[in-house]
Amino acid sequence: MTTTPTRHTGPGLAAGVLTGVLALYIALVALGNITDFGTNQQFVRHVLAMDTTFKDDHLMWRAITSTGLQDTAYVAIIVWETVAALVLIAGTYLWARRDHDRARRFSTYGLLMLVLLFGAGFVAIGGEWFAMWQSKTWNGLEAATRVLVLTGLALIVNLLPARWGDAP
Repeated sequence: MTTTPTRHTGPGLAAGVLTGVLALYIALVALGNITDFGTNQQFVRHVLAMDTTFKDDHLMWRAITSTGLQDTAYVAIIVWETVAALVLIAGTYLWARRDHDRARRFSTYGLLMLVLLFGAGFVAIGGEWFAMWQSKTWNGLEAATRVLVLTGLALIVNLLPARWGDAP
């Protein structure tokens, strides 16, 4: 059976573009963290050490001051970013190939990886557990929230029906 190829329009195009933008973003973040390891290493160390927070005795027990544990957490973040970038690149490629089912699956996995990293990791754990919101110097909540919102939008668009009239 021969079918006429669909044009790149509507939700599939939007999903592919948004997935591609986030794939590019997280790939650049991972590359930056790998090639300029020390810059964000200091960020992670300060957030985990809670050394620029209000020093509330009821919170400071949460601080992680071991540089070995801090660096392990930072390497884990970089690995997560790299894997997420690869998954999102695959999703973008599949959207471009018009393989919508697989594109949606890969994109959803990659986008959920970003939700976990920026939502659970940076906003919830970094922001609340390690009280990053208290720091004037080492506070990444605004940037994390910005990426989380864009990721959420991309996830919604990725999960839209292929055509507006289709069932989910």
